[in-house]
Amino acid sequence: METKDKSVSIMCFHDELCQVFNAMMTALSLLREGAKVTVYFGSRGVNAIHKDKVGKLQCLPDMPEIGEAVMKRMDELDLPLVEDLFFMFTREGGQVLACPLNAPLFGMSERDLIDGAKLADPARYYKDVVIPADMNLTF
Repeated sequence: METKDKSVSIMCFHDELCQVFNAMMTALSLLREGAKVTVYFGSRGVNAIHKDKVGKLQCLPDMPEIGEAVMKRMDELDLPLVEDLFFMFTREGGQVLACPLNAPLFGMSERDLIDGAKLADPARYYKDVVIPADMNLTF
């Protein structure tokens, strides 16, 4: 499949590391294949792009022993940090958006977001990104 001129919308509604990592690995891979990719963080997902929280995300926080084992294995595999995925994704042209309704619910403003992320305009996001997207993915 030719990815040139394809657009992808990815929505992430979680702040659990494995979900965020999978969303961003998918986003970065599609971006590097030539697709235009936008990742939208809503609900608890806005915590994943908070500059003070992104480095503290945990895998399976409700199952600490398994989560720790997963994080140890990710480290052994020398997988990139989620912060690095965000950095690469935005620097390579991907767009990261936060839900402007959920951010304030979690006590956040645009100043709290990681570099390269911004608050979405919901009407424009759905009209200009989601509806015309060739692929919509949810994590």
